Amino acid sequence: MRNVRGHIRDSICDSIRSMEAVRMSRISKLERSQVTPEMATLYDTIYAQRGNVPNMFRTMAHRPEIFSTMMAHFSAVLNTGTVSTRLKELIIVRTSQINETPYCLASHTILARNLGWSDDQLDNLSAWKERADFTAAEKAALRLAETVTLNANAVSDEQFTELRSYFNDGEIVELLCSIGLFNYFNRFNNALRMEPTRAGEGGCSAPVADAKEAVAAR
Repeated sequence: MRNVRGHIRDSICDSIRSMEAVRMSRISKLERSQVTPEMATLYDTIYAQRGNVPNMFRTMAHRPEIFSTMMAHFSAVLNTGTVSTRLKELIIVRTSQINETPYCLASHTILARNLGWSDDQLDNLSAWKERADFTAAEKAALRLAETVTLNANAVSDEQFTELRSYFNDGEIVELLCSIGLFNYFNRFNNALRMEPTRAGEGGCSAPVADAKEAVAAR
């Protein structure tokens, strides 16, 4: 039975790699077997959490120091502080819409929806000013995302005063880091024509049991 399961897993992995050969971004994505043991452990952790290792991450793995520090920064920006992840994901979606980044929108629109934003809100997010289903604080954050993404020098004193009426200094740092991080990610992925990651990608060389052991060991 173990051999049968292994054969099935290998067949699935071969199919995924065949599909990747048809749709390639501009530079290669590293498989688990191609990275250092330390990076393989990080791959396993990500795969156990998400069910894939995102194409952007596997591309950044060409430079392990950048990849590992990026992951730490990514986690800190999204998962710490007092601004809700729900609001951060909303402004991430708006930033990615302005930059026209299908790669980031493919995953973060789903994440935003799972956090409670409706399809109508997300599909028509450019009309946030006219909508009654965003709070004044949410609108201030969306305005910040748009201004910074289009021209950060255009953030006026009036806009900053409005922002301070809803968010403290630390929270403004969180908002700006979320917007800035995804302007970085958007440009990276657009330049490389990164295709959205499919379920199961990036973890084929790591049996699920090994991935779970890697997470437990961390």
